[in-house]
Amino acid sequence: MITAVLDAGGEGHTPAGSNIASPLLAGGLLAGAITLAWLLSLVACLGLDLAGLNPALVLVAILVRTFLHTGLFIIGHDAMHRVLVPSRPALNDRIGAVALGLYAALPYGPCRQNHHQHHQAPGGAQDPDVHGNRSAPVWSWYARFMAGYLSYGQFAALLAGWGVVALGARWWLATPMLNVLLFCTLPLLLSSLQLFFVGTYLPHRNQAPASNPHQAISLDWPEWVSLLACYHFGYHLEHHEAPQLCWFQLPMARRGQPTTKSTPMIFAR
Repeated sequence: MITAVLDAGGEGHTPAGSNIASPLLAGGLLAGAITLAWLLSLVACLGLDLAGLNPALVLVAILVRTFLHTGLFIIGHDAMHRVLVPSRPALNDRIGAVALGLYAALPYGPCRQNHHQHHQAPGGAQDPDVHGNRSAPVWSWYARFMAGYLSYGQFAALLAGWGVVALGARWWLATPMLNVLLFCTLPLLLSSLQLFFVGTYLPHRNQAPASNPHQAISLDWPEWVSLLACYHFGYHLEHHEAPQLCWFQLPMARRGQPTTKSTPMIFAR
């Protein structure tokens, strides 16, 4: 059984000696590796000659770019919980700000505030992520989800960023606009759907019993599927019960407790 000690702000504190203490080195290395892979893949894909490329390979490249782009948000998400560099909050927040900026020109401060509000009142009227009407159609959930994170100003900044990428790629790599749309714009759109379905809609729709204070379940998926789907974000009950864990620790937390698909297990506090 895993003991999660949560503070009033929705973040966790791992007791000394805990076997699930946040592994700073591993978390930092993975964050760096994801960011570097995202950058290298972007440059490589922008330089592709699509005319001479098998469409199947183009699809694979789009999926890889989507997975890595989602990884940027996961880095920012872990930073929101101050688990990337817990001993240095300012550095932790700077890393999170860079990750969210690269992801979609998202402002770190408001995103962190929204996310903590989600943890403090999951499923309630003040929850910025979950639709007030659990039976609302999925498109309505998605529209509310996106509206909570992307303002007109941020959208303008995002378009400006894409413009800079397009101009720079055109200047240095003679890249056509299609490459930017396929490997920069499309991965963001697909990633937003990935985060919405796996990290919000499926775990928080009408499945958790009223006795569940987090109003969330974990998706009953094999670990390799969970990783590819959204960096284990589908193990959502484990995240809510122990937000002090990094994303790659969630499978270990899930293996340490008996769970069923329909009846989530609540961690001891």
